[in-house]
Amino acid sequence: MTDQGADGPRGDAGHEGGLSEMELMLKGYGLTTANILYRMPDHPSVLQTFIWQDYDLAPKFPRLFSFLDFWRDKLDGPLHSVQYAHNKLIKPGLWRKVDGELSLH
Repeated sequence: MTDQGADGPRGDAGHEGGLSEMELMLKGYGLTTANILYRMPDHPSVLQTFIWQDYDLAPKFPRLFSFLDFWRDKLDGPLHSVQYAHNKLIKPGLWRKVDGELSLH
């Protein structure tokens, strides 16, 4: 997904400890998408949109907040607002009680 490089919030070139996306999902990570509105540094009355997406852990969202800290510290465009959505892609199966049994020969 996103990677901010050596100067960004994650110095590694991938995910936490070099884990694959599947391993992250098995550890409880879900896909987080953030719609970030920020003001243009040269034109403060103009709002610009940036979409950020990565695997993150709800409800604390450490990667999202790390990215937002990076934005505040390193980038010029001040944040206006952030909207986010989160979805676990691997979920426990749905189980239901079965009252009968059918036997086929």
